[in-house]
Amino acid sequence: MKLLIIDDEKSIRNTLKEIFEFEGHEVTLAADGAEGLAFATSNNYEVIFSDIKMPNMDGMELLDKLNEANVESSVIMISGHGSIDTAVECIKKGAFDFIQKPLDLNRILITLRNATDRTNLVKETRNLKKRVAKIPEIVGVSSAIMKIKDMIDRVAPTDARVLITGSNGTGKELVARWLHEKSSRNTMPFIEVNCAAIPGELIESELFGHEKGAFTSAVKQHKGKFEQADGGTLFMDEIGDMSLAAQAKVLRVLQENKLSRVGSDKDINVKVRVIAATNKDLGEEISKGTFREDLFHRLSVIIIHVPPLSERTEDIPLLARHFIDQICEESGMLHRSIDDEALTELTTYKWTGNIRELRNVVERLLILSNNVITKDDVIAYAKPVFR
Repeated sequence: MKLLIIDDEKSIRNTLKEIFEFEGHEVTLAADGAEGLAFATSNNYEVIFSDIKMPNMDGMELLDKLNEANVESSVIMISGHGSIDTAVECIKKGAFDFIQKPLDLNRILITLRNATDRTNLVKETRNLKKRVAKIPEIVGVSSAIMKIKDMIDRVAPTDARVLITGSNGTGKELVARWLHEKSSRNTMPFIEVNCAAIPGELIESELFGHEKGAFTSAVKQHKGKFEQADGGTLFMDEIGDMSLAAQAKVLRVLQENKLSRVGSDKDINVKVRVIAATNKDLGEEISKGTFREDLFHRLSVIIIHVPPLSERTEDIPLLARHFIDQICEESGMLHRSIDDEALTELTTYKWTGNIRELRNVVERLLILSNNVITKDDVIAYAKPVFR
């Protein structure tokens, strides 16, 4: 467990540090409120112990700042000059408990245990809320899709890194989400980063974070995607578009489970499962010198290929009906049906945009057709897009 102790008395800091480290906890020390706030907003501490009377920023102001920053740590206030009114004010501002000096060892350990339970409950509730929106199912009965589902069931419970390959719009992100959902990390964050959408000069800051003042626009400290995904899963989409410099840093994180933010030489430990995806042939990119072979081998412990829709046409009728149900429910539209001839017509198209394109066409058909979508509707409203 990660704890933060904020107190201007060195003896108090060191005493608490010895107690908590003896109990097996990881402890960070801060000498005043300002330093403590900087630590609290850039790290995930389960519990924070803070004195009330401190230079630069007292405990009351610290509580306000922690609330503004949405820090979810349980905060325990300690003071040698406390009163009932002070304790009540601390609790109103969000403190978990208030302990008077001289500190009693048993009281400290009991309060720490209770505060830890509260923090874990808050995190679990937050993660459950994030998962209320159900992950879409992987629709299909083709042999390719059944193989992918079997691979997910086999691989998800492990911490093995996975490389997902396939054309744009085939559903690579959905495969990554199910790998996370069926893993033991499913109560922890699932963080996505599209490597192709981030300018090359910003990718390192986005992945690894940066310190305040690291570059011109770095007006405050920023936690990167790896830190945000600590304990969970990082999905790195279009990894084939990442610069060689960023690739080298990613390789280091995968090898050592630690990183350093841009503008800092301090190492930060992270435990992240990386799932990568690409629409490129990484073997070809390696031969061209644009992708590191050693990084490829680190990422590709398991390779899952998602085939284009043109290679699993038997899934198109199922997908079309699925999208009809989904779109009607999401938009509040009256439910429509689609006849067999229309479904057969859909299977004759190339679907270069894959599942994403099919969904768009189904939505267009729902808007422009009558109660039953017919073959004539498909020819009129879908065919011009492809031919």
